[in-house]
Formats: sequence, C-alpha cells, structure tokens
Amino acid sequence: MKIIARDIPPRAAWALEQAGVHPLLARLYAARGVRATDELDDGLARLLPPSGEKGLKGIDAAARLLADAMAKNQRLMIVADYDCDGATACAVGVRGLRLLGAQQVDYLVPDRVTDGYGLTPPIARRVAERGADVLITVDNGIASVDGVAEAKALGLTVLVTDHHLPGPALPAADAIVNPNQPGCSFESKNMAGVGVMFYVLLALRAELRARGVFDAATQPKLDPLLTLVALGTVADVVKLDANNRRLVAQGLKRIRTGQMPAGIAALFHAAGRKAPVATTFDFGFALGPRINAAGRLADMTLGIECLLTDNAARAAELASTLDGINRERREIEGGMREQAMLMAESLFQEDEEPPPAISVFDPDFHEGVVGIVASRIKDKLHRPTFVFAASSAPGKEHELKGSGRSIPGFHLRDALDLVAKRHPGVLLKFGGHAMAAGCTVAEEAFEVFEQALAQVAQEWLDAATLTRRIETDGPLAPEYCRADMVDTLHREVWGQGFAPPTFSEEVQIVSQRLVGEAKNHLSIKLMHQGQPMDAIWFGHTEQLPARVLLAFRLDVNEWKGERKVQFLVEGAQV
Repeated sequence: MKIIARDIPPRAAWALEQAGVHPLLARLYAARGVRATDELDDGLARLLPPSGEKGLKGIDAAARLLADAMAKNQRLMIVADYDCDGATACAVGVRGLRLLGAQQVDYLVPDRVTDGYGLTPPIARRVAERGADVLITVDNGIASVDGVAEAKALGLTVLVTDHHLPGPALPAADAIVNPNQPGCSFESKNMAGVGVMFYVLLALRAELRARGVFDAATQPKLDPLLTLVALGTVADVVKLDANNRRLVAQGLKRIRTGQMPAGIAALFHAAGRKAPVATTFDFGFALGPRINAAGRLADMTLGIECLLTDNAARAAELASTLDGINRERREIEGGMREQAMLMAESLFQEDEEPPPAISVFDPDFHEGVVGIVASRIKDKLHRPTFVFAASSAPGKEHELKGSGRSIPGFHLRDALDLVAKRHPGVLLKFGGHAMAAGCTVAEEAFEVFEQALAQVAQEWLDAATLTRRIETDGPLAPEYCRADMVDTLHREVWGQGFAPPTFSEEVQIVSQRLVGEAKNHLSIKLMHQGQPMDAIWFGHTEQLPARVLLAFRLDVNEWKGERKVQFLVEGAQV
C-alpha cells in the first residue's frame, strides 16, 4: 500500500479560485486536470454536438433511418443489454422515440443465462417473429457480426448503437453509432451506451425539425431523459470526462428538484436514499445495483419496466421487487465471495506476494454475480481477477462463463486478445473494456486460461503497478471539517476518472475498536491537526499503530438530529 498525493498545479488552482471557485474545490479541480471555469460549466449548451465535423460518425444516417421508419409507421424493436447501462439505454430509447412521435416501439432484453450477451442470431429471429421492421441495439451490437447478418437476412433494417470496443470486423448494419468505431472523431470516447442512445435521439429530433415535423418552438423536450442518462453513465463506471460530467450533472439537478420518472423516485425510496440531496454515490451504490440485480438473478424486464412506468404505485411495486432481488444477490455474493477469496488466497503463501493475475472457478458459483466477486478480490489483493461459474444455458453445461476486473495499467480486453492469439480455441468468446471484461472457456481449458492470463500479467506488470496506490488530495485544513463543506463536496459530480476527494494525513490514534454485527469494521477516535475526530474503516479488522498516515474521505454521520463530520478511511501507510 502506497499513499501518494496528487500534483496540484498552483497556477490552475489560483486561476480557478480567482474566478470565484471555492478554494478547496479549486484545489480539487486543478488536481483533476481542470484549467478554466468553462470546463465546469455543466449547461446543456456546453454538451458536445451530435453531428458535424466532430460529431458522432453514423449519427446522421441513424437519424434519417429512424425518421424514415417513423414516417412509414414501421415497428421499431430495441434489443437491450441486461445491466443498468443497457436498461437505462433501453428506457431512454423507448421513451425518447415515443416522445418524438414513433407509434410502434417495443423492446426485447436477452437473458444472461440462456441468451448470453449481445445480438445473437436467435435474438434476431425472435425480433423478426415479433413483427418488427427495424432492430435497434443499445449498449451492444458492435461485436454482433453474426446477429446483424441474420437480422439483415430476415429483412430487418438494423441500427447499432453501442460504446464498446469493436472487434476485427464491424457488423454489416444499416447504420452504426459508436464513439469507439474506426473513423469517429467524437471527442468523448467514454460515453456509456445510454449516452449514445440519447445523442441518437438529439440527432433524430434535428432531422425531424429539418423535415418540418415540428419546429424549435413545438419540438418535444428530451432533457427529462437526462435522469436516466445520468444513472446509466455512473452505474456503468465509464470515465467521467467533461461531457459525461455535464450529462450526469444535468440528471442530478432534475432529480434534486423532483423532476424524475416514477421508477427513479421509487428506487430512491426503496434504497432509503433522499432524492433532494442525490449524489453520484446514490447512482453507483444504491440505484444501479438494484437494477443490475434483475439482470443477474432474474429478468432485466423488471428493471426496464420500473424505468418506463409513469404509474407511481406500479413503480413502487417494481422497485420493491428489485430491492428484494438485490438482497438475495447480496446473500449469494456474500457466500461466494468468502469461498472465492479462500481459493484466491490458497494460490500463494501468507508471506508471499499474490500471483500477477488470479483466476478462480467453483461448480457452485452463480454466474450472475461472478463480476461483483471478481471486483471484491481485485480490491483486496490488487491483482487482475477473473471469477468463473458453470454456464446454466441448456447444452452449454461444460462451458465456464467468466467475468474479470482489472487494476490500472493492465488492459483486460487486450490481455484476453493476446491469450486468444497465443492459445487458439481456449477462449470461445470474449469482450469488454480496459478495466472489466468477460469471456467463455470450455471447462477443460480453465487451467490453460489461468496460466495464460498469469503469463500475460507477468510480462505486462511490474512491481510498481502491482503495488496498490491510493492517490489523495493531500492534507485537509481543519476549517474544512464542517458538515456544510461535506455537503458542498457531495453535490459535485465525482466518479470514474474524476475521483471523489480523498485526503491524506499523519494522525494520532487515540482509541480503536471493532464494531458491527460481525465485528468487521474498525471504529477509530483520532487527533487530526490537534482536533478530535471520529473515523471508521469498513471491512477492516487489523489494529493501527499510534501514529499512521491515513487516506480518508469526508462524510457526515447523523444521529438524533445532530450532524457530525467523520472520516471514512480508505487505506493506511505505516
């Protein structure tokens, strides 16, 4: 564990402060690459334009395709994905197309177990059987060469909207919108699938304006969809570049003022969170997991219906169901995580370093939560990690489905690509991003995969990369340890690539004790620059020395109406 303070460019911090930004925020923004206040302008007018020289490649063709289909009153069918990004993208697509005048819009979401990921030939056939004329993928499709070919052979018009990295060949769709496709000059390569679909709707509205369907005064407002865009963007853990931060900020503003779909409001209630003070944390750790749980253990249709309904009672019922599924997911994950952690730790001696990459499999693992468990192991051991479960799909019982999570400096999809090249046939299929990926292997090929991935990690990773580092914003002045200051920080948009404020300081430990039902959290009383402060380190049980360098975030603990600042410990360097 190494705690490192970020570089804070003094000129940038000074310039932001002179422009009226709070001194602490100016320091935090400067450390994250912000150089001028216009980068902090989250107005809709500042969003990158959908079309034009630096617009999304294929978006104008997509807009024409959809406008033509609507003019002919054709049936539009969205093929979604079974995670929160896919669910929100689907809801944005259905709601947006209906807002813009489409009369026949429906959706279909694959089943994680029986269908697998993406637009497969069987899914294309189901779309055709349901009488669709136009097939639209959201958050998938860029690698669905066979599925698109099948859809085209069945006479369907196909629009692919996606954000994942393409494979060696693009599908032969009628139009493709993906910021990561070759030749696309759109600056935000980090948009989530829901963001891409929102942009397609912006372009479609412009196309309908050009056709005289409506004008600037009569056109439907699409900004109510931004609550869904914000949720999907944060839940998919994409990098929050300037454009994504604007999308998220716009969604948060609407939620805080009560402007949100019934399903979002119901999910806040089910999660015990307060919409008037909504944060990105709520999206990533409260709402997102409840929607994701449907795709992991049940049917993502539940999640999508929750986001689509305008009936408050129906939304409450669906949100309650999703909350129950999420509780079940947590129980399954708890047992699996314990078993998987024991297996991972058995790969090395107590006084040894873990191997450069970790792969574990157990026949009893549930394939719906392998990704979460991989993330937990990766967090604890700081190694690229894959967790596998036996496929539950009929006829695929001898296949293992794996989900992986990575550490900075190790591009997981590229690593899988190299494994596939070195060991042809071992990976039946794979895909993903730098930090998260998935793959399927035959059960008898598991050990070959395990050794091959470890070999790639051995070659690509050095000791510095394999050492867990916590980047912090350095010391925190005591005058900022106030509840109102914590509220100010929480209102900002933080997330992947725009890290939440984390501070570091050497402190004196006054007392410490284990708390919680399982006694697995460390409650600490300490002295911070001469001031007494409470702190808690969740999931940590080892005692700290009398003086220690702590990395911590700020939080407010509310008890009997009193709001008191506390430190949430992220790590310690002795």
